[in-house]
Amino acid sequence: MADLSTVSRPPAAPATRVPRNAPRRTMLYLGVIAGGLVMLFPFLWTVVTSITTDGNLSGGPTLIVEDPTLDAYRTLFEALPMWRIVANSFGVAVAATVFQLITGSMAAYGFARLQFRGKNIIFALYLATLMVPMQVLVVPLFIQMTRFNLNDTYFALLAPSVASAFGIFLLKQAMESVPRELDEAATIDGANHLRIYATIILPLVRPALATLAVFAFMSSWNSFLWPLVVIRSPELMTLPLGLATLHGQFTTAWNVVMAGSVISILPIAVVYLFAQRHIIAGMAHSGLK
Repeated sequence: MADLSTVSRPPAAPATRVPRNAPRRTMLYLGVIAGGLVMLFPFLWTVVTSITTDGNLSGGPTLIVEDPTLDAYRTLFEALPMWRIVANSFGVAVAATVFQLITGSMAAYGFARLQFRGKNIIFALYLATLMVPMQVLVVPLFIQMTRFNLNDTYFALLAPSVASAFGIFLLKQAMESVPRELDEAATIDGANHLRIYATIILPLVRPALATLAVFAFMSSWNSFLWPLVVIRSPELMTLPLGLATLHGQFTTAWNVVMAGSVISILPIAVVYLFAQRHIIAGMAHSGLK
């Protein structure tokens, strides 16, 4: 008969230990969730207001909709040529984004990879323009467009946003993180600067390009001051100008205004959702906080 005292027993399961930082981590998660809800509240309020009737809005703002309706959206499309306005904003924003990617990447390649006299001074002047607000440039730009008889045209809407000093800075920081050994190896194989720029540098800085694309699209899409100054024809209006016309002198249909705001938010939200992974990587690789 076997001695039961010598029979091996399975090891006891280790006691579950609660990490010391569990309360702190829980508080951190709760704080992040609370902050997300606070930032989400204005967008939720905008959507709820856009599907609320005027009668229900007379009692003040609310997040509970008794009889949701899309009448505000119908009124919006009847009051304004929304398809034309959205097409204008989208076309100008896409064109500005494409031009900023082209001009910014080429200038950034020159500052990051080429050696020429006065490079640091010129780049410092580019950075200095970041401290000049758009409000200061409106008058000289308007005078310049008037002398060339370009006011009230698509070119006038697009011209100030063809190049961006911020985009050049962002892409230069990203290109400087690319090892120069790749350039040297391509040069030995007979590649010129244009081929190195197109086939080596650009594919490696795609996150920074995506970041600049989102910033450029958002800036052009939300631009209000410059289109207000340079555009007079209703058929050339962009979305911010169209939404501004919805405000009456004495009363304002806020559900219609919020319906227009929802339409203006959707494209930016979609662009950001598709590019958020590249944006985070681009900000990290370019050294920006």
